[in-house]
Amino acid sequence: MQKEISSVARIRFSDCDPIGHLNNVKYLEYMLNAREDHVEEGYGFTYEEYTRKTGCTWITIQNEIAYLKEVRYNAKVIISSKTIEVGDRLSKVEILMKSEDGKTIHSILWLSVIYFNMKTRRSENHPEDTKELFKRFLVDLEEKDFKSRVAYFRKQNKKADHS
Repeated sequence: MQKEISSVARIRFSDCDPIGHLNNVKYLEYMLNAREDHVEEGYGFTYEEYTRKTGCTWITIQNEIAYLKEVRYNAKVIISSKTIEVGDRLSKVEILMKSEDGKTIHSILWLSVIYFNMKTRRSENHPEDTKELFKRFLVDLEEKDFKSRVAYFRKQNKKADHS
């Protein structure tokens, strides 16, 4: 079973600033759209289907993003995502935007979400079957906080620049 799911995207001209770099807010759009596709492909459901079936969904409560290396118009990028934390109510996902060859990390996003009941408008515990599904995809990172993870990728990018 593949715990980190990846897809390829092409950076569009309309998503770039006047000097041809991907606009900062557009990183989020590309990354979140890829994650939605990854959940369907890897976990076997869409958010819409899950909400219709259970009455619950996940609400983003925090985004932590670092822009490590600019992405230019028309570039192909690999966007990967993985679950890095599963709790009773809270889950965390890491989404990376990498160069087409996978050697350079352009951006890293940590997305914290809570499990949310649409009817009661309150957070609640994940059902056991959902929690178990997510735990099967759980990736244990060596770096336990965002700042350390960003520093790790900055070092990796420097090594890639010099090779």
